[in-house]
Amino acid sequence: MAENGTDCDQRRVGMIKEQHNGNFTDSSLSERKRKDREERLNIVLWRQPLVTLQYFSLETLINLKEWTIKLWHRRSILVAFLLMLAVLTATYYIEGTHQQYVRYMEKKFFWCAYWVGLGILSSVGLGTGLHTFLLYLGPHIASVTLAAYECNSVNFPEPPYPDQIICPDEETTEGSISLWAIISKVRLEACMWGAGTAIGELPPYFMARAARLSGAEPDDEEYQEFEEMLEHAETAQDFASRAKLAVQNLVQKVGFFGILACASIPNPLFDLAGITCGHFLVPFWTFFGATLIGKAIIKMHIQKLFVIITFSKHIVEQMVSLIGAIPSVGPSLQKPFQEYLEAQRIKLHHRSDTGVPQGENWLSWMFEKLVIVMVCYFILSIINSMAQSYAKRLQQKMYSEEKTK
Repeated sequence: MAENGTDCDQRRVGMIKEQHNGNFTDSSLSERKRKDREERLNIVLWRQPLVTLQYFSLETLINLKEWTIKLWHRRSILVAFLLMLAVLTATYYIEGTHQQYVRYMEKKFFWCAYWVGLGILSSVGLGTGLHTFLLYLGPHIASVTLAAYECNSVNFPEPPYPDQIICPDEETTEGSISLWAIISKVRLEACMWGAGTAIGELPPYFMARAARLSGAEPDDEEYQEFEEMLEHAETAQDFASRAKLAVQNLVQKVGFFGILACASIPNPLFDLAGITCGHFLVPFWTFFGATLIGKAIIKMHIQKLFVIITFSKHIVEQMVSLIGAIPSVGPSLQKPFQEYLEAQRIKLHHRSDTGVPQGENWLSWMFEKLVIVMVCYFILSIINSMAQSYAKRLQQKMYSEEKTK
């Protein structure tokens, strides 16, 4: 009896020690991962330029190698694509009556591809993301709106539209322009941009889906954060965690219409919806269909309407007059806005070959420089992100080597 009691006590002590060691191992591992993450975040161009550029180059080569292998495994699709490209090239260069349709399709294709590309850059998660709505689509809709109210028409001559907007020669009556006419004028580019943002949401979905099907631990930190959030769902207290859980519950329980609701409004947590759909194996067309309808149709019409109303003629005039009412600095601030609007009006009523002087306003100069700065910062963030991805590869290689020892 005494021996059996002693054995039981020893066994219990051993179990307690194992549990303690396991907890110690987990805490030390999480602490090490935290330190590794901090170390990776320090790999940026303004702190470690040489290391960052070296890691960026190596990560680029690894990605090129991976993509080459993927293309080789799908070489039948690649050959079919090259054959189709050869046929299209021959059609493009052969003279005939079809050339007018070819030129029309070429113009529309590159116009749509331009906006789809900007939409993808806005949401795909490269670096910090490029805010292409604020930098490109929003200003385009605003310029069309201002021109439509000034010209009382949206039938701008093509060419030079969309490269340059000038008023048509036809006689129009004051106040004949409608809100719906402006919405219809910019619908194609807005919907293409929205479709691009929907395509940019696919990587989190595919990553989470692949991780769930394979059972392997994913490399993505957002997915790891998502799994931790699921584990501690009941103990979440802060607003951000509860908001993420609300999005996850909406998408998981409501399905198509839940995804549609999340995609139809400006939602910084939509990446979580993609991860949730991938993790719970929501069918691809359910996820992408709801995302496409929400972003390219519903959300884009909301954003278009907001920009068009904001830049309608009477609203702009009221805003400029309110700027002038600011004490002390109002008149000096109001003057450049008035000059800019007047310059745009003159430009709309004159063609580029009439010799109208092209003065540069400081507002347009500042906006151009802002675009350049944001694009440069976006490129720098991509370099930093790829360098940090390579550093993560090295750390994971060290983990695997330690496990095999």
